[in-house]
Parts: sequence; C-alpha cells; structure tokens
Amino acid sequence: MAAPLSPPRGLIFMVHGYGNDISWTFQATPIFLAQQGFACFALDLEGHGQSHGLRAFVPDVHLVVQDCLAFFTLVKQQEPQFLNVPCFLYGESMGGAICLLIHFAEPEAFQGAILVAPMCKISDKVKPRWPIPQILTFVARFFPSLAIVPTADLMYKSVKVEEKKIIANMNPMRYRGKPRLGTVVELLKVTEYVSQRLGDVSLPFIVLHGSADVVTDPNVSRALYEEAKSEDKTIKIYEGMMHSLLFGETDQNVDIVRADFLSWLNHRSHAGGGGAE
Repeated sequence: MAAPLSPPRGLIFMVHGYGNDISWTFQATPIFLAQQGFACFALDLEGHGQSHGLRAFVPDVHLVVQDCLAFFTLVKQQEPQFLNVPCFLYGESMGGAICLLIHFAEPEAFQGAILVAPMCKISDKVKPRWPIPQILTFVARFFPSLAIVPTADLMYKSVKVEEKKIIANMNPMRYRGKPRLGTVVELLKVTEYVSQRLGDVSLPFIVLHGSADVVTDPNVSRALYEEAKSEDKTIKIYEGMMHSLLFGETDQNVDIVRADFLSWLNHRSHAGGGGAE
C-alpha cells in the first residue's frame, strides 16, 4: 500500500499581471516554489490567457476579485490534506493590487502575501498626461472596449535582458494591442482606491520592487510598507532592477529575488519538503 502524500508546506494562490497569463514568463515561479514543497494555484484572469472575454478587457476588477476568491476557496476545500496548511497570496504588478483587494474582501483568509512590483499606483512615467485621462474617461463611457490608449507596449519597459524580450514576445497568449479604454479607466480607479487604503493592510507581507521600474512606482511600495498596519512586513528594493523581477532580469538577479521571498516563506510555513534557505 502506497504511503499517503505529505501535505504541502503552504498553499500559494497566484495572480498574474495585465496583458500576461500564467504560462511563459509567469510559470517559472510556481515551478520553483513547487520544487520547494509549496502547492501553487493560479488562473488566467478575465480577458487574459485562455479565459473567456475580450482580450485585455477588464471593465470591473471587483468581479475579477470574486473570481479569484471563488477559485481559491474551492481549492482550499477540495483536499483534506490542505486543512490547517498556511495560505499565501502572490501577485505580480496588477496581480499585486488584486491580491490587496482580495485581502480587503477577506481579511482573515490568508496568512500572508508576496507582492512583486504591485500596481498600487500606475507610474506617472507611463500614465497618459493631462488632459488625455480626462478625455479617455469621457470616451470610455460610450466605447469602453476601444483599444486606443496611447501607451507603448509595456513588455519592452518591463524586461531588461534583450534575449528575454524575444522569449516574452513569442508568447501567443500575450496581449500586444493598445490598452482598452474601459480597462485603463478601471485600473486608474482601482489603483487610486488601493493607494488610499494602504493603511488598512493588516496581513503579513513582503513587497519586492525594482528601483528602475517605470511601469509601477516603487515609491508607492515604500508607502505601503510605511503605512500598512501589519506588524509583520518586509520590503526589498533592488537597485537598478526593472518591472519584470522574476523573468526579465538576469538569471543572477532572478535568483536574488527568489531567495528573498523563499526565505520569507520559510519562516512562515510548515517545515520540510523543500530546499534549505
């Protein structure tokens, strides 16, 4: 008779960023975590990857939050061995903001969060200048799915290593078009909402950000660290690193970031089943 499988050290519920999906540039991180003894679960968000919906059209982020919560709750309930296993959120970029919204919706549901370059505020370096946002907001009332927002492809502003830009660009699921009006207006509203509620964050977290990130603002991650009422909070700012910390950097830099959040997890999860710190 086969021996029963030992429970995982922790459950990691993962949320990808805007225009991305859970394959290609994202999947190396859950593979790495699984090798350390963690069970990882993720879904393609509405309008992304293999999920239904118009590509990169996210008219209501709060519905996305409910999708994530429904999926994560189902996962927790489906396996008896998951009972009493610590649960963590993991979000990259827009996914980081969604993780915070999930925490606001269910403050006691997760034992911690890993926030990688979270989109708590869109960087002024990529946000359209006045009066364009005001014009776009007006037009979005009538044509929310129109893909005309004048912003360059964020992948090229996110990935540092040239060879990795080629790999990222080969992903057939990656959205390459201009941002849709309704999505941009929604993200502006959501990031404004999240940035005003940083002081309400109460779960343990580690926030990781590159100092050279021009997509999301590292200063807002600093504000999250300062304002959050969490007693257990950690921040790592990586000098010279860009937005795509866990794919777009050199392999050496990726290993540095991985080691930091793995060390954080090792102190807050069950022992055994994974590599040493």
